[in-house]
Amino acid sequence: MSNYDVLKQPYRICNVEIKNRFTVIPMTMGGLAYDEQGGFSENLIHYFELRAQGGFGLIIPGAASTDAHVDPYSALGPLVTNPHWQERAKVLVERVHNRGAKIFCQLTMGLGRNYPGLPGPSENPVWRNPDLKSPELTNEQIKQKIADIIEGAVIAKQCGYDGVEIHAMHWGYLLDQMAMSFYNRRTDEYGGSLENRLRCAREIVEGIHEKCGRDFPVGMRLGLKTYIKDYDKATLTGEEEVGRTLEEGIEIAKLLEKYGYDFLDTDTGTYDSFYYACPPMYNPQGFMIPLAAAAKKEVSIPVIAGGRMQNYDLAAKAVEAGEIDAVGLGRPSLADPEYPNKLFAGHPEQIRPCIGCNMGCFRRCVETGEPVSCAVNPQAGRETVMGLKPGEGEKKVVVVGGGVAGMEAARTAALRGYKVTLFEKSDHLGGHIVEAGAHSFKSEIAKLNAWYQNELKNLNVNIKMEHEPCINCIKKQEPDAIVLATGTNVASPKIPGLEKAVDSLTAIDKPELLGNKVVIVGGGLVGCEIALDEANHGKDVTIVEALGDIMAAGGAGAPYPNRQMIVDLFENKGVKVFTNTKLAEVTDEGAVVEKADGSKELFPADTVVSALGFRPAPNLKEQWAELGVPMYEVGDATGAGTILKAIWDAYEVANNI
Repeated sequence: MSNYDVLKQPYRICNVEIKNRFTVIPMTMGGLAYDEQGGFSENLIHYFELRAQGGFGLIIPGAASTDAHVDPYSALGPLVTNPHWQERAKVLVERVHNRGAKIFCQLTMGLGRNYPGLPGPSENPVWRNPDLKSPELTNEQIKQKIADIIEGAVIAKQCGYDGVEIHAMHWGYLLDQMAMSFYNRRTDEYGGSLENRLRCAREIVEGIHEKCGRDFPVGMRLGLKTYIKDYDKATLTGEEEVGRTLEEGIEIAKLLEKYGYDFLDTDTGTYDSFYYACPPMYNPQGFMIPLAAAAKKEVSIPVIAGGRMQNYDLAAKAVEAGEIDAVGLGRPSLADPEYPNKLFAGHPEQIRPCIGCNMGCFRRCVETGEPVSCAVNPQAGRETVMGLKPGEGEKKVVVVGGGVAGMEAARTAALRGYKVTLFEKSDHLGGHIVEAGAHSFKSEIAKLNAWYQNELKNLNVNIKMEHEPCINCIKKQEPDAIVLATGTNVASPKIPGLEKAVDSLTAIDKPELLGNKVVIVGGGLVGCEIALDEANHGKDVTIVEALGDIMAAGGAGAPYPNRQMIVDLFENKGVKVFTNTKLAEVTDEGAVVEKADGSKELFPADTVVSALGFRPAPNLKEQWAELGVPMYEVGDATGAGTILKAIWDAYEVANNI
């Protein structure tokens, strides 16, 4: 018997049987979602079809707009007035059903103050735009929105959906704002007491039951705790809560069941506390389980838990203990659409892990307005345009470098049927993700490295370790193409005394070299994560950054939730941060820095860590030009970048050889 049999067990939401405990929970899909007429795109339909085929029992796509009268947010066309949306929805439902999964339609009342120009329960500052205010909804406008959601549910049922989920009493969206006294200061029947603030939710479910029948499931996406202490300000520890406490979240769960809701899809956070809403790797896996379990104790309807739930061992234990009924996977379903199938087949090591980086999902969709995808799965959301191509005959491909870009290039080329040889000069694979995965809060990176190595083994890639290739040994392979994934070396700018510092990679690999008082020069991702690890061990840590902000180097910077959490963690752990401050010299006493006004100061330290970035390794493309073979540079060989850049570059190159 498998340890994960409990996750295979079916369960019921109202009268609908779900075949197992895995749910693809709703995510904003950005430009991926709609075609020019406002219906679901072929790309999106294929995306969800693959997740249904991959074994997920229930799929809940991201919010569909119903409002045809009040709110300028419409996602290209409200479903209640767009026949094309309805026709494309029928195609989506049919194809998901054909793959053995159930599908619920998520219906939104609106986004509220999270975006400029959108109305809310009361006038509130717009998220990250405090000079702008969200207009207050009139009583009549609220009633119209409720009527539109009810009509949307009727249409969803007609389209064949198995149920609906109401968007959303979470993430600080409109219905969430209506439910919280911090945002809702109304004096009519939709404000004041908790039951009044939940009146919208009650009227919605009662109206849907009246129009669609009591056997048509209706659920609520519910944030059990908001972790906010002011507008645009999270509370890391949950103290000073001004939004929703867990106690109130549980009371809301009980009332929602009383009103007639058939399931709860639970998580935490709002836009103001985005690192709880879309938790990065700094938030522990399974942190949602105790919160969801507290709600589950008080209700009899099914509870789905989402938010860092990719650890299948924790998930299985929680379901077996009755703490939750089902597991909600958003970002992990991006990383691997076959997650349930691989687990149930007894091969959890084959699941490509979500690393909680928020680069391909949150950053692209929420911050840059691009279609959602995944840093570790370059096909995610792009399956119809970036699918794996069959190989062009028998070819030999040589990959130089066994970091993440080299491993991805080797994997992709081997999947296409090519004979692949990979050269790695060290005694291990992984490159810089070995150091990145050494942090206690980044275990998923180490799992990603292990996943790649397992994939290469299963694909029979010929790996030559401790073998720095020369032009003659490359010739012996008789390659048809060469992929150069030679990575980067630690940058060593000409700064007096820098040789006295410990470079960033050594600091990660040999933390025992670092004293109790540490000055880290460089406030990019690498420097900040070293600082966090050292602070977690009780060290006195200072960061010196030449730019005006931390985690902003490299052009793209860090996704908002990641940076927001790092800043709050630093405040909580007493890490001192000096921006607009340059390293002038390293001495035996510490780091001499130059501030923006030109003044210099000694920051005493037992150890100075140099996290001043990386530079590409020597260019082999020019050195090996005489081979007369097509050569392609990928990943950090073209300049230091993110893990997304490394994997996507390598995939695209190897997929076009």
